[in-house]
Amino acid sequence: MKKLVGLVLIALVGVSFAFTSNKSSDDEGIIFESITVKEAMEQAKESGQLIFIDCYTSWCGPCKRMAATAFKDEEVAAIYNKQFINVKVEMEKDAEGPELARKYSVNAYPTLLVIDGNGKVVKKIVGGQTAEGLLRIAGSVRAN
Repeated sequence: MKKLVGLVLIALVGVSFAFTSNKSSDDEGIIFESITVKEAMEQAKESGQLIFIDCYTSWCGPCKRMAATAFKDEEVAAIYNKQFINVKVEMEKDAEGPELARKYSVNAYPTLLVIDGNGKVVKKIVGGQTAEGLLRIAGSVRAN
C-alpha cells in the first residue's frame, strides 16, 4: 500500500511538472522587471520604449484583481512585454514608493503610469483596469 501511495505521488508530481514547465513568458502575463524606476528610465532612453508602472499596495483589492486577471491576459502580455519596460512599485514598502507617490501625485491605488525615459508622464490612470482597458491604454500611447 505504501508503495502504491508513493507511486501515485511521484506520478502526480511528474504530471504537475509537465504542465508547468512548458509555459512561455506570455503564459505568465506581463513581465515586470526587477529594476528601479531610475534604471527603467535609463533603459528607456537607450531603447526608445516607454515605461509602464503599476503603482500598487499590498492591501489593495483592485490591485490584486488586476494582477490575477488583466495582467495575466495573453493579448495584454504580448503587447505590454513588447511595447513597454514594465515595473511594479509597492508604494508603501518599496524604497522608491513614497518618493514616486510625491513626484507623480499618486494617492489612490492602483495608479498606472506611463512615463518616458526622462520621467515625463505620458499617461496616468487611476483605478483598476480590465484587459480591454489595458489594451486601450497601450494603443493610446506611443514612444516618441
